This record gives sequence, C-alpha cells and structure tokens, in this order.
Amino acid sequence: MSHSAAAAPSTAPSTGDRAPDLAGLLASCVGDPARVTTDVPRRVAAAHDASPYLFTPQAVVRAASAAEVGALMAGARAAGLPLTLRSGGTSLAGQAGGDGILVDVRSHWRSAEVLDEGQRIRLQPGLTVRRANARLARYGRRLGPDPASESACTIGGLVANNSSGMNCGTQDNAYRTMESLQFVLPSGTVVDTAAPDADEALRAREPGLHAGLLRLRDRVRASAASRATVERLFAMKNTMGYGLNSFLDHSGAADILAHLMIGSEGTLGFVGEAVFRTVPLLPHTATGLLVLPGLAEATDALPALLAAGARTAELLDAASLRVAQQSPDPVDELRGLRVDGHAALLVEFAEDSAELLDERVAGAQPVLDRLPAVTGTALVRDPRVRARLWHLRKGLYTAVAGARRPGTTALLEDIAVPMERLTGTCEGLIGLFDRHGYQDAVIFGHARDGNLHFMLTQDFDSAAETERYARFTDAMVDLVLDAGGTLKAEHGTGRAMAPFVRRQYGDELYDVMREVKRLCDPHNVLNPGVLLEDDPAAHLRSLKSVPQVDPAVDACVECGYCEPVCPTADATTTPRQRIALSREIALATAAGDEERRRALEADYAYAAVDSCAADSLCVTACPVTIDTGAVMKRLRSERHGPAAQRAGNAAARHWGTAVKGVRAALNTAHVLPDPALRAATGVVRRLGAGELVPAWADDIPKGGPARPAGRRPEGAKAVFFAACIGSVFAPEGPSDGSAGSAAAFLRLCERAGVAVTVPDRLAGLCCGTPWQSKGYTDGHRTMAERTLDVLWEASDHGLLPVVSDASSCTHGLEQLPGALPESDRARFAALRFVDSVAFTAEHLLPALPEPRRLGSLALHPTCSTAHLGIDGALRTVAAAVSDQVTVPDNWGCCAFAGDRGLLHPEITASATAAQAAEITAGTYDAYASCNRTCEMGMSRATGRPYRHVLELLDEATA
Repeated sequence: MSHSAAAAPSTAPSTGDRAPDLAGLLASCVGDPARVTTDVPRRVAAAHDASPYLFTPQAVVRAASAAEVGALMAGARAAGLPLTLRSGGTSLAGQAGGDGILVDVRSHWRSAEVLDEGQRIRLQPGLTVRRANARLARYGRRLGPDPASESACTIGGLVANNSSGMNCGTQDNAYRTMESLQFVLPSGTVVDTAAPDADEALRAREPGLHAGLLRLRDRVRASAASRATVERLFAMKNTMGYGLNSFLDHSGAADILAHLMIGSEGTLGFVGEAVFRTVPLLPHTATGLLVLPGLAEATDALPALLAAGARTAELLDAASLRVAQQSPDPVDELRGLRVDGHAALLVEFAEDSAELLDERVAGAQPVLDRLPAVTGTALVRDPRVRARLWHLRKGLYTAVAGARRPGTTALLEDIAVPMERLTGTCEGLIGLFDRHGYQDAVIFGHARDGNLHFMLTQDFDSAAETERYARFTDAMVDLVLDAGGTLKAEHGTGRAMAPFVRRQYGDELYDVMREVKRLCDPHNVLNPGVLLEDDPAAHLRSLKSVPQVDPAVDACVECGYCEPVCPTADATTTPRQRIALSREIALATAAGDEERRRALEADYAYAAVDSCAADSLCVTACPVTIDTGAVMKRLRSERHGPAAQRAGNAAARHWGTAVKGVRAALNTAHVLPDPALRAATGVVRRLGAGELVPAWADDIPKGGPARPAGRRPEGAKAVFFAACIGSVFAPEGPSDGSAGSAAAFLRLCERAGVAVTVPDRLAGLCCGTPWQSKGYTDGHRTMAERTLDVLWEASDHGLLPVVSDASSCTHGLEQLPGALPESDRARFAALRFVDSVAFTAEHLLPALPEPRRLGSLALHPTCSTAHLGIDGALRTVAAAVSDQVTVPDNWGCCAFAGDRGLLHPEITASATAAQAAEITAGTYDAYASCNRTCEMGMSRATGRPYRHVLELLDEATA
C-alpha cells in the first residue's frame, strides 16, 4: 500500500526546501538540545498514535515552556515545515500526527492546581484526565468532560477535541466548563484570557486578528441561515470543524478566540494552561441493563427515562449484545437470551446521597414499569454488580478489537443525530454494514445525546479494501447528513472527516472557518490537513499498514492506554512504541530497506528490550490485555545462548550459595574506596556484563541478614516464604539482624498469637522472578520445580496459605506455573499465595496491641500490589500506624524492578521524578512501601529512608 503523505492545501509550508541543519535550528529554540531528536528510531516511535493514519515526523522535540513552543513555531516557519502538537496521542481521527516537526507537550506539562476547594482547577496539557480527577476527588468534585479514554487522554486532547463523554452531554463539555485559557499563537503571542485586560492586550498585539474575529462575529450573526445552521449543529454534540458557536455565545474577541481554541485540534495555537469549572461527584448510583425488543423500543424509551432523571443512557445494538454474550461470564440479563433484533439501554441514576437516590429511583419506577423490557428493569447498587454491567459496555471495544483478523485496524467512529432520527440512523448504519461487508461491526453510544459510536475492522493493505472503506464512508456521510446530524460528535474532525466539513456546513460557514485559520495561522504551519481539507480523497491516504509480528502483540490497536502507567515513558519507549517499532522493523525488512532495519534493530535492544522494567502494569491498562513486559522478557531469553542458559540454571541449583556470595561481596564492597569500586564495576560492564553487574553507587546497601531458619510449630496458620531480596540487601535500620520485613513479620505473628511454618530448605529457594525477568528460562524452570516441591510439603499439600514478605515475590510465586511442566501444574494450582501485607491486614491487625501512631506517612504502593489487588490492604496497614497516609498524586512504578534500577539507574530516575518531587516538597514522619528494591528505589529518588510497612507496624506495637 501507499504511505505517501496526504495532499496538503497549496498554502501549506513547503517540505522541499529544508533548513541545512534542522536539529541545530530546533535546538536553538529550546533550553536543552537533548530534547531535540532527528534519529530515525525516535521519530518512528513517536509517529504512531491511536488513529489509522501514519505520518513520520522529521524531528521530535520535547518542549518545556510556552516560550519554547512559540520559538518552535517560528523555527517551523523558517524551515518550511508543518508543526504538530502531541500530548497523549489517543485521538482517533489523525489529528495528533504530522510529517514535519512533532512537539511533545506531555512530558513537561503535567502540573495541576486545585482552586477554591475544588470548584475550579488549573491544568497543563500533559496531565491525564484521570490524574486531574484524582486531585479533585478529595473535594467531591470532578471535571465535566468524562471521556471513556480518561485513563490515557490528556487535558491537551480534552481541549483540542472539545471532549465530552457518557454523562456530560453538551452542558458540561470542555467548551462549556472552560473558564480561561493561556495559549500561544503561531506568531508567538501569548494570550491569557484570565487577565482583566485580555481583550485590550489582544487588540494591541494582534490588531488584524482582533479586528478579523469581530468581523467574522458580525458576519455570522447577520446571516439568518448561518445562525440557524450553527444553532442546529451545536445543539448536538458536535466536534466537526471549528466551534462557530463561539461567535454567537461570546462578543469579545479574546473570549471568542479562547472558545475557538476549544476543539481546534492544534490548528490555531498551543493551549499551555486551562482553568475549568468543575462539577460535583455523585457517589450514590443505581444502574440497570434494560433489554428491549428492538431499536425503536429502546429509543422510544429515552425521553421518559431522561425526564425521570437518568443521568446516563447507553445504547447497545443487537450485534453488541451478541458480542457481550460471548464473554466467559456474561451478565445475568443476557444469559440464555436469544438475541434477534434486540437492543438495550444501560441506564444509571446518580445523586449526592442515598436518600436522594431513593427518591429519584422511586420517581422513575413507573417509567421503568411501563417499558417492554424482556429481562426485567431492576436497578442495582452493589458496586461489584454495577462494575460488571459497565464492563459489558466498555468491554465491547476489547472484544471486537481483540478478535479482529491480524493485520487489520480497529476503527471507532462517532456521529450524532437529532433524537427523533436516532432509530432510523441506527437501522441505516446496520444496513450499510451488511451492504459493505462489515459483519463484525457493532453500534453503541450515548443515546441520551443522540450520539452513536460504531466500530468496525478494516484492512488498508490493498486498493480494493481501501476502496471498500471509501464507499462505506461516502454512504455513511450521506446517511448522517440527510438525518440532519454531525459527522463527528466527540472524536474531533481530524483527517478522517476534514474533506467533509464543507458539505456539513455549506460554503458560507466553511469560508468563515477558512478565515479563522488564516487569521490565526497565516502561514499554515499548525497541523495542515487537519480539520480543514479541500482534497476530497485526503482521508484515504497515509493509512497505516499493520504487519503481523508476534501473536502476543498483533492485537495492539496503538491506543496508548498503556503509556501513562509505563515507567519508561519519559526515558526510552512505551509499550505502544515497543510494538510500533517491531512493526516498523517488519515493514523495513519486507521493503528491503536494510539501512532503516539496522538502525531500528540496533536501537531496539536498549530502548525497547533492556530498558523495559517488565513490571507488566501495561497489561492492566491495555484494552486487549497485551502484556508487553512479558514479551520483552521473552525477547531477552531469545538472546541467551546455551552457555548463558546453563549459567542461569547453575545459579538456580545453587541459589543459597549464590545469595551468600552476593551478601559477602556487598559487605566487602562497603569497606573498599568508592572510586576503586566505580572503576572496577565500570570495566566489568564495558566488557559485556552491563546486564549483570551494576555500576557501583554509594547508596547500594550492605548484604542483608540470613533468611529465617526452618520451623514447624503446632497449629500453624500459614507457611512463611521469606523473600531472598531481604537477605541480599540489608534493610534500613540496625545491622544486628533484627531489622527487615522478615524479622518484623515473624515478631508480629508471635505478638498476635499466629503460628507460621518456615520451610527447612528456604535458603535455596526463590520466587523465580530474577530468572523470568532476565529471560533465563532453564533456571526459571529449575527454581519453579524446587520451590514447588518444598512448598507443597510445607503447606500440607496446599492446606496452608504461603505468605511472602515482598510484593514482587508474592506476584512472582503466582507466575511460576508458566515455568512448570504440565504435570506439575495441578499441584501448583492447589497452593494459595498471600502477601504479608494482606495477611497482616486480615489476620494479625485484629489481634495486635493498639499501635503507637505516627502523625504522617508517605506510602509507595508497588506495581505488584496493583497486580495482586492489595493496595487496599496496604493502605489499611499504613493507616494502622499513622493518622495521615499520603500516596502521591503522581504515583507510578519506580522501575527499580529487582536490579533494573541498579543496571539502568536512568530509568528509575525518570520514573520517580514526579512523585519524588511531590514527596520532597512535604515532610513526613516515615516513608514506607512493601518491597525491598522498591524501598531502595524510592530512597534513592527522594533521599528519604523508605522501609517496609510491616517494620513500622512492628515498632508501633512492640
């Protein structure tokens, strides 16, 4: 297929006349030249976003200030290159990519300031919506827009696309809740509409722009036809073209311009800061799945349900219901139902208090009783049941995208039509799916707003397939516009719908939009081809090819949901980029481009494989459950030859001796001069042991105490598997063997009167994580078999739970079946693993003396506590020893990952920078986590002594 760039309007910057030194030109625009790259791997990695389009930029720059962005705009103009602003890269319509200069406005733009007790909030563009709402939650508030991608989409995209969502309708979207913006125009002018003299300042600095906006305001208002079109389209959710309702809603040029910036998709300027009015959180909710005989019955029910106070009404067509039925555990409403032409509404009522919710539900009951629902109209309040219902709705994307044929792209489109045209539009879409061969397509959406989403899978690797998509798109445009609807309700115009803006608005209003663009960006530097495009076929070019590279990752839709949880996102690559780079290597190989292939593969070894923390938090965020960390571990294993695997296996067979040797080496190192150690370890690393031997640092602890001796008391309630990491590295505290989580846990058990068994051969055992992480598969299997044999006996064949005192080790024990032969997996399945924190919260805390409490505690959950689902237990134990427990708003995996933080300290430094700054800005009585290497990583990052939370509880109850 063709990968040529989409045709740009004739006024776009020329890409033929390049500055002789683009990197040098851009470096002069920013404070640190290291934030500019023209390297092929970095450009290729940054090119991929959630859309079906692909544009490889010529340079990628991480801007750190509004002044830098202004300078980069000037630099782009001088170089004759377009400039694209990129934050989360979750946009679906192609607005986040370009083939000129890509400016990252996420990495250095994540600050938030809560104002007026949460009534307002000031935000920068790189912060995710979820992180913003986390800061507001303690005030009982949230942002008005509630996009489904809130875990990954950022404030920059929320502003650029005028985000809305399931609940906010048109009244609480970004446009309506924005109070003020600070933005940079392509001329370099910075406008802050919060300033009292913002309008006068705009007139003084940009007189032509100021006058032109007022002229356009009067032009739109003077035309009855224009007013009617704008009022009709913006009565619905509408992100097609520029927000021309600004000319009707506001009179001053600065206010008009600020609201035009909302939904402008990076084509008018850069929004560096936004202040939003917030809306209340409604914690009391009742949810129901109402299955109805057909689409007509579902849409007919909407007016009465909304009048009765339903805050959410999500529509699911018959195809969606059939997909949901294929879930391993379908909801009760769908069990045994023969879905024919059915449709369903997922409705939710929400209020401030339980009493108000009772009143609301009682008032709605007559409406519910009159519905022809085929499986009842019960509303549920149990959070677990409600979560299952919402998983049905949100899992549709996962189900369809995950099951699509390899090599195809998952397309998620959205439209809106007047409510009275909703049924006909749904039926029309279903007819188009049948006519054009999209048998796997599903329809769902925000029915309360007449807003439909439809999802289909498409292959762009042949002219015939692209032509099929073109015919479907043309027919869909006819259907929606004939219904008086909008071709984009939430996802932005982008490149996908830019050629159809003129048709939706007509020549007059399209010309107004063209004039808005000319006034703000006369040189057409910002995102040309996005939002406005005169080439009728531009949306059919620069489409991604998705080669098959690995069954473990082929389902990736490049949505970017993994990126906010990835600890290496700001240092090397993200899971999305790791997969995208592997696809680019495959494409280069197929094309015979050896130079490109070699460059990408050489970079991949470190940027993707070696630097990956392999904590697998990515799988917790991925809608199609891809575990990129596991793939990187497998790639590490494939690099090991037979000799390396034998060495790993030998270490497993003699692990007790190996641990003693490491402890002795660490203790010896602490009596040697630091310069000599740094020089010696540096030499060893340069000789090829960079993935085995860390560079010496003076904060590396001494060797730890020996693991506890075996014991088998009567009436034991558990088997204690003390983690070897607590023996390798000494804990904070006295060096007499009394410190550390293992000793603390055993003392707490004695104090609570809970007897535990310690296996006799514990010194030679391990959870297997070191071998798994480094890819030593033979050693992992050997250790898994040895550990299983001992724990099977010690636990009395699985009757007693196995408790470990390091969260990563508990998680590692759970993962051992992957290394075991099939014959051993039945035994393993009988074992139960419990982290010491969870065991303490459930079994020890109730029996312990009242702890002496600290005033404040900074707490670091780990990636393993997230996987294990024990963050709540960790907080419970922390709250037992401290009046105030603080988990940083910027919490994330520390990326120490066993020895990864020692081997690649730059990764941990990057991963912990934001949370470390937050911690060091305050003062706490203690600092705690629940894994020794995570404690080391956070101690290194903050300069504060992190300890295992059980050590603090032990001291508080002694």
